[in-house]
Amino acid sequence: MGATVIPISGGNTKRQIMIMQDFGSTHLTCTPSYALNIAEVMDSMGIDKKQLKLTCGMFGAEPWTEAMRTDIEKNLGIQAIDIYGLTEVIGPGVSSECMEKSGLHVFDDHFYPEIINPDTLEPLPEEKWRTGVHHHDKGSVPSAPLRTRDITRIYHDNCACGRTHIKMERVRGRDDDMLIIRGVNVFPTQIESVLLSMEETRPHYHIHVWREGTLDLLEIWIEVNEKYFSDEIKQLEALNKKIAHEIQSTIGINAKIKLVEPKTIERSEGKAKRVTDHRNQ
Repeated sequence: MGATVIPISGGNTKRQIMIMQDFGSTHLTCTPSYALNIAEVMDSMGIDKKQLKLTCGMFGAEPWTEAMRTDIEKNLGIQAIDIYGLTEVIGPGVSSECMEKSGLHVFDDHFYPEIINPDTLEPLPEEKWRTGVHHHDKGSVPSAPLRTRDITRIYHDNCACGRTHIKMERVRGRDDDMLIIRGVNVFPTQIESVLLSMEETRPHYHIHVWREGTLDLLEIWIEVNEKYFSDEIKQLEALNKKIAHEIQSTIGINAKIKLVEPKTIERSEGKAKRVTDHRNQ
């Protein structure tokens, strides 16, 4: 393809930005949460996105929402593409969006995807949202089925790009990452979608789950945008109630909201750790 790959590893974000400037990098691949971290550090360094030559980013390794895509594209000035892979199989490259951004093309000349019931492991109709299995063909030696535990659905359509591969929807989460709070299924991406829809907050949050007696309690620590973080208790109380209402409307249960100062939540240089489940400690 004539593409030069710059393997930079993770961490030392300022150095990452310097190398992108020096090499004139046009494409970025990392986790979506780290892409937002890069944009945040660029802002703190006074570097405008126009000073980079980035045009596109390919992001995966953790669930992310359409709202986060919009945020990444706005802050880095790029097209953000979803990719999917498995460390146990081939790494990135099991499936990818095209520039139409209308679902991920599974490269089904090498992979045979199935949707299964996570409890019985029985195959389900393609359009069902459930955990996935990929059969991998390494040359002429087929491998055993691999249960991914990722929650998605597969389907066929006539993509405008012309490709005819089977497609999969963006992964909503993993069935072992799903929290069950008082009988309600909760995914971190649901919290993320709420925060990204509000200008007062950023998608930097951490979920704590506690148990008091037989009752599960949900507490969410959320970073507030600098211009909305106030010393006035009334303003913070009003914002707290607003966020709590939006989250309750989305996930169907009440959660305790703790507002924290900007840049308080630990930034991710790889897969973001969103949940601490104290019930298992």
